[in-house]
Amino acid sequence: MRIDDAWYSGDRRRLARIYSNHPRPTERRRLWERKSFQHRLDRRDHRLHVPLAGDIASTSADLLFADMPTITVEDQATQDRLDQLLDEGRVQQVSLGAAEQAAALSGVFLRVTWDRDLAPRPLLTVMQPDGAVPEWRFGLLRAVNFWRELDNSTQSTVWRHFERHESGRIVHALYQGTGENVGRRVPLTEHPDTADLVDSIDAEGDSITTGMQQLTAAYVPNMLPNRLHRSSPVGRSDYAAPIYDLFDSLDETWTSWMRDIRLARAHLIVPDGYMRNEGAGRGASFDDDREVWHSLKIPPNDGVGITLNQFDIRVEEHSRTAEAITLQAAQAAGYSPQSFGFDGDGQPVTATEVDSRAARSMVTHRKKAGYWQHAIADMVHVLLLLDAQLFGSRITPDRPRVEFGDGVAESAEQTATTLGLLNRADAVSAATKVKILNPTWDDTTVQAKVAAILAETGAAAPDPVGSFPM
Repeated sequence: MRIDDAWYSGDRRRLARIYSNHPRPTERRRLWERKSFQHRLDRRDHRLHVPLAGDIASTSADLLFADMPTITVEDQATQDRLDQLLDEGRVQQVSLGAAEQAAALSGVFLRVTWDRDLAPRPLLTVMQPDGAVPEWRFGLLRAVNFWRELDNSTQSTVWRHFERHESGRIVHALYQGTGENVGRRVPLTEHPDTADLVDSIDAEGDSITTGMQQLTAAYVPNMLPNRLHRSSPVGRSDYAAPIYDLFDSLDETWTSWMRDIRLARAHLIVPDGYMRNEGAGRGASFDDDREVWHSLKIPPNDGVGITLNQFDIRVEEHSRTAEAITLQAAQAAGYSPQSFGFDGDGQPVTATEVDSRAARSMVTHRKKAGYWQHAIADMVHVLLLLDAQLFGSRITPDRPRVEFGDGVAESAEQTATTLGLLNRADAVSAATKVKILNPTWDDTTVQAKVAAILAETGAAAPDPVGSFPM
């Protein structure tokens, strides 16, 4: 996870630190492992980093949560409260960030918590996998320990807060230790960040009773199985193909390209006689803007003069290499090149061809949606249970149904073509067509629009008593 995090962060110093401090003799020498760039204080570091790893993680999140999945329950009052919880809790933004981190770090934890001083409702939050110690049974999460280092920690004293989620309760603990050792357990009141928890825990111990069997945390694997640990329920990162070599080669290609640009700057090679002496200890200089020169003692036919030196820039070679590496990395991560802006030969394509070329990304999207579907349903169910138990909402908590879209928004032309084909086949009603064009409208608005369309087109049924003699 530390290596995945270094590439995902896009921080050049973190990449140099992870590869310089943890060299792997069996691997090729990487660009970010070379120390000659770091120890020369008089030399600028010209290595260039291309954030392809971050683009892969962002693409994964966009395919999943650019459009919020549909989350529904049977009871209408519960559905109304659920919509409010999802909107006020900014669940779509939380899910986008969680999906991006999961793609990079092999998975992520969703946690339901609450703070009455902050919001009058339970909250859905994200916990990082490198700050969690999960416990599994038959591949299912039975408990998890989250930990974090608190403020006021020093090199000699490190404060850590542990939060254990298990069936029926949440346990909080504070430890005072060092950078290498967790240390000893101390009362929660010893640190200001955990002192407020004392008012929430049970009088008998150090835990908060949730009153339900469900865990208040869930794990979402990015993709299974984990190829390094086949029996582990921990997911694998999108970078676990592995494509670290491709990331490093892409950085090396762009670094070489920029080096060509630096070396291709025009340089003038000037004879010593053209230089102007600036005095003792000040060296000599050449003014390339000077128009009138004093006579110089140079033979007229010796061919010595000002020489322009400028190298070629290998644009085509570097561009094709960088594109090939990017395409290979995207395909190894499970995505189509079109998801990263590559359109093949640049020729116009039809909607069907676009869907065909993006098929690999769509398959990856559907596979990941299956992992997220169950975790979101579990945590939304916990949201409703805690909302009824702790905040007095008069609802009927039930496990919701979560449905993901296809991950691609159809254009107006595609939608019109689809509706036209269905209409010619007499396979769709006017109400269905209106609903497809306006999926956010309620039934009343849809029926009003249908009535207006039928009346305008003259397709409305005639009044059976309109011409009846009275």
